[in-house]
Amino acid sequence: MDLAEIAQELKLRLEIETLYTDYAACLDNDALERWPDFFTEQCRYRVTSAENYEAGLPLGLIYATSRNMLRDRVSALRDANIYEPQRYRHLISGIRVVPLSLPPPQAGEGGVGADGASADALDVRANFLVVRTMQDGGMTLFAAGRYIDRIERTHTSWKFASKDVVLDSRQIDTLLAIPL
Repeated sequence: MDLAEIAQELKLRLEIETLYTDYAACLDNDALERWPDFFTEQCRYRVTSAENYEAGLPLGLIYATSRNMLRDRVSALRDANIYEPQRYRHLISGIRVVPLSLPPPQAGEGGVGADGASADALDVRANFLVVRTMQDGGMTLFAAGRYIDRIERTHTSWKFASKDVVLDSRQIDTLLAIPL
């Protein structure tokens, strides 16, 4: 591998890490109105348990098949849903590009293109841990698991075309209000 190839690989790695860092900062800083902008127009966002993911069960605790559905979720969180004020802190590690799967992971449930992937698409995996702080100051380990993502390069940046949030535990707190 020559110096130009190494530089290109490092540039790509930095772009991907920036996507994940900015995604976490958006959620952790309660900038939820920006959250849908991390996704392509036709996308899929799903939160599910590892058990359901491995069994191939398509639905999840949260399931959206377009950026507009994500906007609706944010609107509901801001204007309609009632939940105790809370803050999240995401810790994301082990970000890695894996061989592109055709079709995308569990495609066919909507959102991602039927043609699979383009030259500007990558499959990415990452681990996450979310600490939740409630209004009274109590902190708990809220969620841990992995992201199984397909990202696509747009004319301005990388965006999530498919994001499966796969939780290690099937015991999910009923107060899953803010996106993971």
